[in-house]
Amino acid sequence: MSAPQIPNLLSLRGRGGARGRGARGRGGFASPAGPGSHDTVIQGTDTDASVSRLSAVDLGYLEDPYARYFVQQNAGPPTRRLPIINRGTYTRTSALDRLVSTFLFGGNRGDGEKRQIISLGAGTDTRPFRLFSRPETRGLIYHEIDFPAIAAKKRATVQSIPVLRSIITISSELADGTWGNQSLANESSYYCHGRDLRDFAQSTPPSLPGIESGIPTLIISECCLCYLQPSEAKSVISHFTSLVSSAALVVYEPVRPSDPFGRQMVSNLAARRIQMPTLELYPEVTDQQTRLSEAGFQDGTKASTVEDIWRKWIPADEKERVDQLEGLDEVEEWELLAGHYVVAWGWRGQGFEGWKDL
Repeated sequence: MSAPQIPNLLSLRGRGGARGRGARGRGGFASPAGPGSHDTVIQGTDTDASVSRLSAVDLGYLEDPYARYFVQQNAGPPTRRLPIINRGTYTRTSALDRLVSTFLFGGNRGDGEKRQIISLGAGTDTRPFRLFSRPETRGLIYHEIDFPAIAAKKRATVQSIPVLRSIITISSELADGTWGNQSLANESSYYCHGRDLRDFAQSTPPSLPGIESGIPTLIISECCLCYLQPSEAKSVISHFTSLVSSAALVVYEPVRPSDPFGRQMVSNLAARRIQMPTLELYPEVTDQQTRLSEAGFQDGTKASTVEDIWRKWIPADEKERVDQLEGLDEVEEWELLAGHYVVAWGWRGQGFEGWKDL
């Protein structure tokens, strides 16, 4: 799953159109939706996500040697996104990477202790390849869940690219649509599950192979749960948190649908037959934090807009480096865009002590 097109910031301010298409959950953009169901439209945005990630990589915002393998190489140069969009991709990725790294490599981790990540609506995310290629990654059990068609697409890509195949050699394919490798280096494992997340909101949800209940587990939703009905999203969160005693959830979603920008964003989504039901239930940053508290993350909850993360998390020298890549004339537009996306995180149990200082 992935987030679709948002309003063009320049056109909102009366300055005409542009080729950039707005931020999406994992760093991509959606083309106008053609015929097909809502699910088909959502699945189709993953291609745009990959293109947007590659734009940020090619321009030097991010280091990701695996991004190019998930973009179809057509004739002509790769698509280049607007500077404010590339900065948004960079900032959101930096925030998620910091949370994940603190969880996996923080000083509170004991020798030989395993960690688990469950990524909801993972699409063609490259994070598992980036993590498994790091020599310090050990004892990591990584699960990705997405529609069967998306999981199959990722499997085909991994099989066809030697460098990807060298990191995650496909050693098993289970009957329920799961593929992966349970014997990676440093006692790590990878599972890619082809499942509709709504299955886990049912009264009798399916079981997933490889889930370990006794280890700290980080659940990630980057613009994924927002496509579900609120009751379904709550049930999905409840299902996965019920599987483990020590759990955390990171959510990246749009907010503030009621101001002029937000209303235009919702209107653009509706024109493409795309709805984000949870946006109405959690419209403000504080609502996202309350959402996590109500989900049982009693040890701590925090939330920051992408704008706040850029100001507070990115060091001054790194800001200067990013500024020099393209320059950013539309500062007000950047603040407007970045203020409408939030990263929220909550935790309970052992394994997340390092998050208290973030």
